[in-house]
Amino acid sequence: MAKAARPRITVIGTGYLGATHAAAMAELGFEVLGLDVVPEKVETLARGEVPMYEPGLAELLRQHVEGIGGASGRLRFTTSYEEVADFGDVHFVCVNTPQKHGEYAADMSYVDAALDSLAPLLRRPALVVGKSTVPVGSADRLAARLAELAPVGEDAELAWNPEFLREGFAVEDTLHPDRIVVGVRSERAEGLLREVYAGPIAEGSPFVVTDFPTAELVKTAANSFLATKISFINAMAEVCEAADGDVVRLAEAIGYDDRIGGKFLRAGIGFGGGCLPKDLRAFMARAGELGADQALTFLREIDSINMRRRSHMVELTRNAVGGTLLGKRVAVLGATFKPDSDDVRDSPALNVAGQLHLQGAQVTVYDPKGMENARAIFPTLGYAPSALEAVRAADVVLHLTEWREFRELDPAALGEAVAERLLLDGRNTLDPALWRKDGWRFRALGRPTA
Repeated sequence: MAKAARPRITVIGTGYLGATHAAAMAELGFEVLGLDVVPEKVETLARGEVPMYEPGLAELLRQHVEGIGGASGRLRFTTSYEEVADFGDVHFVCVNTPQKHGEYAADMSYVDAALDSLAPLLRRPALVVGKSTVPVGSADRLAARLAELAPVGEDAELAWNPEFLREGFAVEDTLHPDRIVVGVRSERAEGLLREVYAGPIAEGSPFVVTDFPTAELVKTAANSFLATKISFINAMAEVCEAADGDVVRLAEAIGYDDRIGGKFLRAGIGFGGGCLPKDLRAFMARAGELGADQALTFLREIDSINMRRRSHMVELTRNAVGGTLLGKRVAVLGATFKPDSDDVRDSPALNVAGQLHLQGAQVTVYDPKGMENARAIFPTLGYAPSALEAVRAADVVLHLTEWREFRELDPAALGEAVAERLLLDGRNTLDPALWRKDGWRFRALGRPTA
């Protein structure tokens, strides 16, 4: 008996999530077609180039994009929904769900548009798999819409398969996930997804089968828990500063408790990025719509603590330079919301830099990968080509994104360039003793001043 052909995969939306998923599916041996409605993005990817910085992604893409010498040819890109519908057996929807302007709720317009464009073209059995982070209840609505619009009717099924990518580790997280969660309504849908993820499952990745609402809730619940842990240690940093305690030693001590664990317990200027803040707010908004808003009122304080960290860093800087920022030269090391990424969306580092600038400081920023994106959002800030150039003649240096490059800086060399040897560590990753040995006044959030 002939072996059944492997399902062919499409990926709708080739941003950060989609481009990574498409390249990873090709790496797992599938024929993959990626779609985006932006022609320039498709052209970039078709050349084996990525429009964002993600370690390992460009190399993975070039191993599989059709037409590149030596590549497997299993991956190509298009702007045509007709081509996608004809090609694919499993269609992954990886479009963005940003926060609505002026509201906490998620904007579902991109997901709705993708489904409305694809469904009327499905003339043979297909599985549409949502990976975007959506408000709970969305999959039920979208499944009904899919069955209504698809010529093949109920043979066009929906499944929900949330993503758990960490920026900077997205390729690893896709190829070797710590868990695979699928919300399905049929054995056929489950079987297809088991086939798609056969490689990671064979390596031991847990495969968790749920209903639609639970699958949707897993991502928002996980992000809310991580945000709670980060804001908890930042709240402890505030208490440590008031009581002259050391939040780094506190985090170390409580992290040894297996029930708590040490991850995400580094106090600093808080979280940002394109996921955690907006997912937290969308979760609160959706709970309110469901009449369960009281269950998540604590998330409002989590969000508040997080935003307060940024203001606190500005206040700390102002006090450190004598009570006024007017005319002060401030060097900011870091613009991205985290290291190993060029993502500056809702970046605490860039937000602090912007606030300092608005209060009269002359701010110069350096980041290893995020300069172009930062300049697009805050063109009025100064930008330098290196850390050394950024700190030249500075009255104070702020460390706001924990890049490895910054941990390896030479305090003596930087000390020769600055006007004042004053360093504020907003990420608690620099060694105070090392900097103080070279004559720097060193202050870190939630730690003793000396």
